[in-house]
Amino acid sequence: MRKLLTLLLAVTFVALPLFANPATYGKALTGKDTVKISELLANPDKYVGKTVRVEGVITEVCAKRGCWMKIASDKEFQDIRIKVDDGVIVFPMEAKGKTAIAEGVFTKYELSAEEVKAAHKHECEEQKKAFDPNQKFEAKAVYQLKGTGAVIR
Repeated sequence: MRKLLTLLLAVTFVALPLFANPATYGKALTGKDTVKISELLANPDKYVGKTVRVEGVITEVCAKRGCWMKIASDKEFQDIRIKVDDGVIVFPMEAKGKTAIAEGVFTKYELSAEEVKAAHKHECEEQKKAFDPNQKFEAKAVYQLKGTGAVIR
């Protein structure tokens, strides 16, 4: 009897997250169609300025303020950053590894070499990684979602 009770408890704790309600952040999602992240990155100018919905596994979350998260693409070594206004939405660190459906305006930022360097330095500080001030950086375009809402499950 004791073994049966232990087994039941173990199954309950394993299955419980499967039935947990998803957490909603920001505004309710309005889009119905999900755009693959690989499609966004392959044809970014087609989507700039449009509200899009993406889905994937969360690979990173801002450790300082929870003001951004990265979602893995359907293709290896690709991801997209969902950035929200500081304090308006706060993504929890525990979200890493969970699946997210996020919505926002697909945005393009043209960064100078100095801005790329500053962004890299900031990211290194957030992630407690070493920053090489002598590393050379080039200007580039950066794409991300200006997030308005997300569901994490």
